[in-house]
Amino acid sequence: MTNSRDVADEPGAAGRGVVTITDVANAAGVSASTVSYVITGKRTISPATRRRVEETIRALGYRRRTGSPAPAPARAGVLAVAMPLRDEQHVGVELEFFSAAAGAARRLGFDLLLVTDDDGTAALHRVTSAALADAVIVLDAGDGDPRVPVLLASGRPAVLVGAPGRRHGLAALTLDFMPSGKDCATHLADLGHRSVAHLEPAAALPSHRRRYLEDFTAGFGTTATRRGVRTVSRPCAPEEAARCLDDLLADDGPTALVVHDEIALPHVLAAVADRGMRVPEDISVVAVCSSTVADHQRIRPTAVLVPARRLGARAVERAVRQLDGTAAAEPEVVIPRLTPGESTGPAPANGLAPASQAG
Repeated sequence: MTNSRDVADEPGAAGRGVVTITDVANAAGVSASTVSYVITGKRTISPATRRRVEETIRALGYRRRTGSPAPAPARAGVLAVAMPLRDEQHVGVELEFFSAAAGAARRLGFDLLLVTDDDGTAALHRVTSAALADAVIVLDAGDGDPRVPVLLASGRPAVLVGAPGRRHGLAALTLDFMPSGKDCATHLADLGHRSVAHLEPAAALPSHRRRYLEDFTAGFGTTATRRGVRTVSRPCAPEEAARCLDDLLADDGPTALVVHDEIALPHVLAAVADRGMRVPEDISVVAVCSSTVADHQRIRPTAVLVPARRLGARAVERAVRQLDGTAAAEPEVVIPRLTPGESTGPAPANGLAPASQAG
C-alpha cells in the first residue's frame, strides 16, 4: 500500500515544497499503486510504464520520507556498491576503486556489498526495500540514470559516481576531463609535436564515459588548435591496433599518439614495437588509464591517470557522513592530472620515418 505521508525532501518542479506519491501518479498518468510497485519492485510493470514513472520521479524530485520524526534504525554496517556489468570493463579503474572503497569502509566500520544488474534497478529495489545496506554508492551514474528514481524513492543516503546530470539532492562525485585534455595538448606542443593522433575507444560507451571522452576531446582540440598542432581522432579497437597504426603512419603520420583506452594501450605499444619504432625517440605516447595499467607497461607512460582510488575512498566517506547526519553537499568535481613519464619526448627533428624504413 502507498503511504500518504510520503513526501519529497526538496521542492518539486511546481515549487509547492513537497511532492507526494499521488503527485507522481497523476503526472505519470498511472495509479498510486503502480508507482508503489515501481518503487518496491513487488510486481512486474511493463517497461514503458516503469520508464514513465521513473522519469516522473526524477523530474519531480520525489523522495520518500516519513511525515513525522522516527528513531534512527539500527545500522546494518553495510554499504552497497551498485555497478552494472558490461562487456567492456576497465579492470584497472574498477580494481582501484573497490580496493580504496573497501579500505575506507573497513576503517569506518562498514562492509561493502557489490550489487550487479543489467540496468541496476531490480537489484537496488531488493537492497533498499529489504534494508540490506545503510547507504548506496552508484558507479557509472549518467544523465537520466534509471537508478536515480529508485534511490530518491527509497530515501536512503546515496552517492552517485559518474556524470549524473541533475541529482535532486543526491551526493555526487564526478570527473572533469576537459583540463586533462588541455594539459595533454600543451605537453605535446611544448615538446615540438605538430601532428598528434587521438585514439578513442571503439566500443560503445555508457553515457558518463562518453561525456568524459567528449570533454577531454574538446579541451585537447581547442588547445591543440591554439598551439598550431594538427590532430586526428579515430576509434581504435585493441585487436585492430596494428591496422590502425598502419593507416595513421602510412604517409607523414603523427609524431605522437594519445591512447584514450586502457584496454587498447598495451596493444598499441606492441604494434609500435612491431614496426621497429622506439618510444619516445621515434614516436611519443600519452595514455589515459589507471595507475594499475600504467604500472604494468614496459616503460612508465606519460599518462592522464584516472583517480579511481581517490573516488573510492571519497564515495565511502561521503556516504558515511550522510549516515551521521550531514546533508548531501554540492557535487565534488575531481580533475585527473597529467603525470609525466618515459613515453614522451621531443618530436623527431625530421618528422616520422616512412613505414618502409621504420622496420
